[in-house]
Amino acid sequence: MSTFEYLDAVVHAITQASASGGCRTFELRPADSGAFPSFDAGAHIDVHLRPSLIRQYSLLGSPHDRSRYLICVRRDPRGRGGSIAMHQEVAVGQQLRISAPRNRFPLAAAARYVLIAGGIGITPLLAMADTLTRQHAEFALHHYASTQAEAPLLEELKASDYSDRVTLHYDDVDGGIRAELPAELSAPDPQAAVYLCGPGGFMNHVINEAVAVGWRYDQLHTERFAPAPPSPAQLGIDGSARAQFAVRVARTGLTYQVPADQSIAEVLVANGVDIKLSCQQGLCGTCLTPVLAGEPDHRDEVLTPAERASNDRIAICCSRSRSPELLLGL
Repeated sequence: MSTFEYLDAVVHAITQASASGGCRTFELRPADSGAFPSFDAGAHIDVHLRPSLIRQYSLLGSPHDRSRYLICVRRDPRGRGGSIAMHQEVAVGQQLRISAPRNRFPLAAAARYVLIAGGIGITPLLAMADTLTRQHAEFALHHYASTQAEAPLLEELKASDYSDRVTLHYDDVDGGIRAELPAELSAPDPQAAVYLCGPGGFMNHVINEAVAVGWRYDQLHTERFAPAPPSPAQLGIDGSARAQFAVRVARTGLTYQVPADQSIAEVLVANGVDIKLSCQQGLCGTCLTPVLAGEPDHRDEVLTPAERASNDRIAICCSRSRSPELLLGL
């Protein structure tokens, strides 16, 4: 597995980020007292908690402040263990290995912006709001949460330079997302860009409602916490997707069989092929690999519809094949 640009960081402070105590903000500083690499709004970093436990968290501080990185983590007892480790094992003064920032959720040029967050999905949107404020851009930020006590980063929103552009929505007050969508989505605006981050059901509802009134898919920019479940076609119910297929490595000419219960990445790693991996869920884009021949069965949350249609790249951690073999540019 290939190495990345690693950074050594020290946990400078840990603070509660919600009244319920379920969210915490971690302030990371360079271990060498220097400066971190710059980043753009929407970027995330990998946090290496243990060799086998690497998680991705959005950077929520100002992109102009290179003295520190800020991440906010919601403790999820039903998750894959990363958030629990962050809450229970990470302490002030501890040194952590992190990656340089990567961005699969960048701000596109638009006349105006609508930022919509569900719960902890507020994290990348805070950096966007900071950037848009500095650019004197027109935007509105909507933050949805189950209750005020569970809403993360409320104090940061209230103290921000853009607090007058923030609207807060609570399920126990407003009746939930289905009862109150942002007014800015009530009619399509061809000059606007919508940025959406949060739980899958929340995001799907907002997208469906926006498209129903005429918003274009290419105006709706999303980042998910977890990949969407495979469709019936992807599961092979109609025979269009292959449970088992082969991958051939262009550099060596060697072919490997990918069984139904293993990913392309797992097979390649087991056979000593040098690849890059990070989230292993199809969320970060680290493992995107050139496809020289064959038809991928895309299951990631990174590629756009147009990029998927080109079939020239595949997220080997999660995607599969519709053809008997894929020739990979490795």
